[in-house]
Amino acid sequence: SDHMENICGYLMKYTNLVTGWQYRYFVLNNDAGLLEYFVNEQSRHLKPRGTLQLAGAVISPSDEDSHTFTVNAASGEQYKLRATDAKERQHWVSRLQICTQHHTEAIGKNNPPLKSRSFSLASQGSANSPGVQRRPSQNAVSFFNVGHHRLPTGKRVPIMQPDHLVDVREMMSQAEGQQRDLIRSIECLPASGHLTSLDQDLLMLKATSMATMNCLNDCFHILQLQHASQQKGSLPAGTTISWLEPKISLANHFKNGAAQNFPAEINKPASVREEQSIAEPCQLTREPEEINPDEELEDICDDKEDDLGAVEEQRSVILHLLSQLKLGMDLTRVVLPTFILEKRSLLEMYADFMSHPDLFIAITRGGSAEERMIRFVEYYLTSFHEGRKGAIAKKPYNPIIGETFHCSWRMPKSSMATDAGTNSSAHCPSEQVTLPKDPEGQAEPDYYTVKFVAEQVSHHPPVSGFYAECVERNMCVNAHVWTKSKFLGMSIGVTMVGEGVLHLLEHGEEYTFSLPCAYARSILTVPWVELGGKVNINCAKTGYSASINFHTKPFYGGKLHRVTGEVKQNMTNTVVCRVQGEWNSVLEFTYSNGETKYVDLTKLSVTRKRVRPLEKQGPFESRRLWQHVTESLRDGDIDKATEHKRALEERQRNEERLRAETETPWCTKYFLKDGDGWVYHKPLWKTVSAAQTQQTDSN
Repeated sequence: SDHMENICGYLMKYTNLVTGWQYRYFVLNNDAGLLEYFVNEQSRHLKPRGTLQLAGAVISPSDEDSHTFTVNAASGEQYKLRATDAKERQHWVSRLQICTQHHTEAIGKNNPPLKSRSFSLASQGSANSPGVQRRPSQNAVSFFNVGHHRLPTGKRVPIMQPDHLVDVREMMSQAEGQQRDLIRSIECLPASGHLTSLDQDLLMLKATSMATMNCLNDCFHILQLQHASQQKGSLPAGTTISWLEPKISLANHFKNGAAQNFPAEINKPASVREEQSIAEPCQLTREPEEINPDEELEDICDDKEDDLGAVEEQRSVILHLLSQLKLGMDLTRVVLPTFILEKRSLLEMYADFMSHPDLFIAITRGGSAEERMIRFVEYYLTSFHEGRKGAIAKKPYNPIIGETFHCSWRMPKSSMATDAGTNSSAHCPSEQVTLPKDPEGQAEPDYYTVKFVAEQVSHHPPVSGFYAECVERNMCVNAHVWTKSKFLGMSIGVTMVGEGVLHLLEHGEEYTFSLPCAYARSILTVPWVELGGKVNINCAKTGYSASINFHTKPFYGGKLHRVTGEVKQNMTNTVVCRVQGEWNSVLEFTYSNGETKYVDLTKLSVTRKRVRPLEKQGPFESRRLWQHVTESLRDGDIDKATEHKRALEERQRNEERLRAETETPWCTKYFLKDGDGWVYHKPLWKTVSAAQTQQTDSN
């Protein structure tokens, strides 16, 4: 009680993605067990903007930096707060924990716990099947006798406000008690024998029961908010009712249901110590590096992700992870098991979307604005098949902040010569821009080169920027993507927030486009990927646009990977092309003149990208950065891959914490912030503009 002091002061409170962090004046009321906050100190005499009951709450310092902590109330409401420094955070956390403990214990003394529920294990052996393994079809739930406890019929719970919610809370308390006892009974089972704690059906029961209780708690919280709004007449301005943020920390990586322990620093492989000891990226040179395409070699790496064995073998790990997730939960900070990873970074995956450079280059060779829009749609729809390697839904590495990836493609000009046909004459000479010639006067190469560069420009939120250009054809594309992943029950959804712009400098046209959502389905059996959502492509100059729908499979019937779309001239509202088919199989294009074109993606030629050898790559280029993880995955050594991956992630967290403490901003290397997006530091449109100015001056 000596430490039960009322404290007050300013803290930063995280509101939402739009508003972000805001300063608020907080007051800890120890007598009432409340944490209240106001807009500022002057409004302290007014009604609080928010109040949390601390009884039963969990106070958790965050591992993302030394200033942040969260207050998770028993109701499910959460405050994410940030102090000015580590010392102030510790002061608030310790006082909040003392107050929470005091009021939680007081409630426990005044309200004895409900009668304990018991679960009896049935006899695990029988005369008919001694020592014989249980058949797969046998339901593990039959091994438990679950007692259902009803409220006493003679006594009614005292009427309280709101009385119906009291009844609901009582029933939920009973269900929570049964669920806890169920989990305890499962976890107390032996690790080997006839019925084990890692039994697949029991782990499924554990996961689904946990998910059910989490959903019920969220629904109960929504009911409380609705009741409060009825009493007040309406919800306060700006209030939203949504799924709650997770209350369970998933900082540890789990292996077969247990927190994984790693050897001491001295026992770590040299490669792991090297990964952890690489200098802070901002202390390295952040000057953009000009990559010489002649140093790049045709990629011989062919890591097809078609091994389903590992997923089936590690099913218990997935079940254990699922038992701790909640519907709608943001998976950005969740450490996923290593065995579900692809052998490439997300930045390289974006590069693989460019695996048909011939179709990319052909866009600008279209003889009319209509033809160029249709060609872009064709290229866009054919890019996803090669971008997704294999049928299994594995996940690429989360890029480390400052990570980069470089590559290029070469397309023989002879193979593109007949592409435009008579359309080549449609290119007006006045539109052509001559870039400065090679100072050494070397002969022009007989191939087109498409260069690609990607960089992870932000860690929280995870944002990637990528840029590709073909100087010979005066075209480039710039894009930024923020990947937001959410847990959807038996699947995971990834929203690709961001925008791309294709620049056809020869025609002065810009095509803006977005990306579809991706879903990993059937994550407990054989995971597979499907795309979903509506994307739009627009060209403001020409007035042409395209609307493309990626259809997810209906619950009953329907085709997989279906896509439909249409290209329209906005001024006349005329549809000039329709497309339908599957984005990973066959696409059918029907034009306004009645002609039909089929594109079989399985037979479409793929141009291998060119990448510098590892020894010539910088320490933060994707393949060199993740080389030990990739090698371990190729060897099937999941434990070793996990250790290398953990070392990289730990180093990133330490660097982020250091930058926060020293208030050092992150310095990007190739991309610059431009409003809400990111733009390559030396895009082709600037180079061409400079060349045009130089030509004008010389004339």
